[in-house]
Amino acid sequence: MSYFSRLINIKRQSIHKQNLGDNHQQNPTGDGMSVTPMSEYPGTTLKNVNKMIHPHTYIHPNAKLATNVKIDPFTVIHQNVEIGEGTWIGSNVTIMEGARIGKNCRIFPGAVISAMPQDLKFEGEETLTEIGDNTTIREFVTIHRGTKDRWKTKVGKNCMIMAYSHIAHDCIIGSNVILSNNSQVAGHVILGDWAILGGMCAVHQFTKVGQHAFVSGGSLVGKDIPPYIKAGRQPLSYAGVNSVGLKRRGFTIDKINHILDIYRVIYNKGFNTSQALEYLEEEFSASDERDEIVTFIRESGRGIIKRYSKNSVDEDIAD
Repeated sequence: MSYFSRLINIKRQSIHKQNLGDNHQQNPTGDGMSVTPMSEYPGTTLKNVNKMIHPHTYIHPNAKLATNVKIDPFTVIHQNVEIGEGTWIGSNVTIMEGARIGKNCRIFPGAVISAMPQDLKFEGEETLTEIGDNTTIREFVTIHRGTKDRWKTKVGKNCMIMAYSHIAHDCIIGSNVILSNNSQVAGHVILGDWAILGGMCAVHQFTKVGQHAFVSGGSLVGKDIPPYIKAGRQPLSYAGVNSVGLKRRGFTIDKINHILDIYRVIYNKGFNTSQALEYLEEEFSASDERDEIVTFIRESGRGIIKRYSKNSVDEDIAD
């Protein structure tokens, strides 16, 4: 029987129950939605009867839901899924096997979580998709589970994944990351904590974006983007330090100016990459920011973005 045929049958059974004076509970939030206690789902291993699950939702008996999970109608939750306390899942969402969703997440209508990876080498291995606590996933987002490369796709805590964005297999998305509408992230990409992608960015597979970096909308990202900077223009280039974002996150003016000095060495002094890193290690005192930048660039697999022009990187000192 097809999925839609099952939904029609569920609807008919629900109407029949209501005509007989069934014992469906009313939603205490007052939105008028009829819900069914989890104890009425045959075969379920879930024991808490206070979950707000719409009767027109399909939940596999082996799925594990914590307390106070609310699920709107016509959502499908497959086997081998775990959903944390307080999470809300909108209508017409599909959560496939291997999903591990944290606490207090919000998943909006039409999203598909933990779908099979679009990788011809995938042979059905048991892999995961991990979503951190307090993450919001907006309408029609797709997130694919991992392959045997990393065995998981991971999205950190407190992220905002905006509508129509895609996160492919084996990506590692840090915490407090924002993907604006229609961002497309290919397989094996790493986005550091607090990174922001503007709308309609496309990120090539195996690319890395450093922590606190900001990428302007519509960018094609084919090179690694070091931490703390802005990237923009075509071709994608260094566009200065993300001083506004750093101020918002509590960086002192001295730290921001220290980061500016580091990037002047990398982009303005005429050094090649190896010379710039050697200069930074010899002439700059050790700091978390210096070490983070040097390590990121030294470990870059695709090379870092270049400067656009001399004038484009000669920023004023932050004040």
